[in-house]
Amino acid sequence: MVHATSFLLVLSLAMVAPVLSTKKCVLTGRWVNDLGSNMTIMAVNEKGEFLGSYHTAVTATSNEIKVSPLHGSQHRTNKNSQATFGFTVNWSFSDSVTVFTGQCFVDEDGKEVLKTMWLLRSNVDSIKDDWKATMVGINVFTRLRPKKE
Repeated sequence: MVHATSFLLVLSLAMVAPVLSTKKCVLTGRWVNDLGSNMTIMAVNEKGEFLGSYHTAVTATSNEIKVSPLHGSQHRTNKNSQATFGFTVNWSFSDSVTVFTGQCFVDEDGKEVLKTMWLLRSNVDSIKDDWKATMVGINVFTRLRPKKE
């Protein structure tokens, strides 16, 4: 009886595992990161290109934060894997640009997650200040769900 139960457990796991792994992360939609910044990615075209907007929750400038445009590209050659992507945000309120690169995943709980790394390039007055012009960091984005009424 123990052998039959073990066999049935292994068989059921083997049948369910492919279903769980086939859920793909979809890049389009609204996202929020670990710092509270919001991003919207519009439809990805057949070339993998997309547009969107980014509203940061953090800044090093005293300027009023404004929604900024983003332009990106998603790698589309392997339709069976989770998408890799990159995008640039040209900040509307400062003389800086940030580039993000990352991958779209579905976690163990079935939630979509964007794991990203970024480089922020700020404008500096002279080449002597170049050493402090670029910052690097990571962000994790999760899908922003609509509020229930």
